[in-house]
Amino acid sequence: MDWNRYRFLSLWSLPAPPAAVYAALERAEDYPRWWRQVREVNRLDDVSGVVRIRSLLPYDITFTAREVRRDPVAGVLQIALSGDIEGWARWTVTADGPGTLARYEQVVDVNKPLLRRFAVPGRPLFRANHRLMMRAGRRGLAAYLQAV
Repeated sequence: MDWNRYRFLSLWSLPAPPAAVYAALERAEDYPRWWRQVREVNRLDDVSGVVRIRSLLPYDITFTAREVRRDPVAGVLQIALSGDIEGWARWTVTADGPGTLARYEQVVDVNKPLLRRFAVPGRPLFRANHRLMMRAGRRGLAAYLQAV
């Protein structure tokens, strides 16, 4: 097992139409407005930017995100990640009854030296930290969508 490789899956049930959810998710520069763990998003150009995140544990993760797929018809947004983490992340947005299901998938290798050093003993904490971040993101997006 590669202790520095992570696969994540999060499912967000949201009380808003798919088009509204997709529109919010495609504007990464707005994430800090509704997702407090996304501390900064600085655009580099039309398809990439630098993102800094921090959840409960006292470390930041900084990475460059580059768009590789933007398909509003299929409801897919996918990025390539490089920096403290390397890999990919994808949102898939679909109708779910009167609302939306936003599926988040991520596969990354950790490059940040501190996290690599504590890969084995820290893995359960790192996974829990990610779950907390995702839970807060779902709540933040739901509130943001209701306010708009």
